[in-house]
Amino acid sequence: MFETMAIEIEQLLARLTGVNDKMAEYTNSAGVPSLNAALMHTLQRHRDILQDYTHEYHKTKANFMAIRERENLMGSVRKDIESYKSGSGVNNRRTELFLKEHDHLRNSDRLIEETISIAMATKENMTSQRGMLKSIQSKMNTLANRFPAVNSLIQRINLRKRRDSLILGGVIGICTILLLLYAFH
Repeated sequence: MFETMAIEIEQLLARLTGVNDKMAEYTNSAGVPSLNAALMHTLQRHRDILQDYTHEYHKTKANFMAIRERENLMGSVRKDIESYKSGSGVNNRRTELFLKEHDHLRNSDRLIEETISIAMATKENMTSQRGMLKSIQSKMNTLANRFPAVNSLIQRINLRKRRDSLILGGVIGICTILLLLYAFH
């Protein structure tokens, strides 16, 4: 279809060239006064239009040929890929499936090893923290037993801390209740 359209366009361009040539012969003939600027302008305008049409035709034809060439190339590459995939048939498919399964197993093994190493590091960290807390607790018990005044001081500090927390909680609660009563009235 492209070839027939290209031939038709080339014939139309050849006819337009012939018409332009006849117009040029007419303007150069002895019977036409050479002072007719409008006729010369029309002839020049037709020549420019012919040149534009010819240029656009050649550009479009080159683009179409490049696209067709690219499609032919891509088609042949696709055919080669499909023939390669289907060439080995079932054997190639099985090999691909085994390779995929092998990769999945390797990734799973790697993830399990990472999880185990994280768990081991967490266990070691927890063990060291437990040891530190035990030593702190034993030192605090030793200090409390050695110095009864320190023990009573720690108890008083804890009592004041609890009392302050209760007072602060009560103030916040009362303020919240008053705020809600004010907002709904």
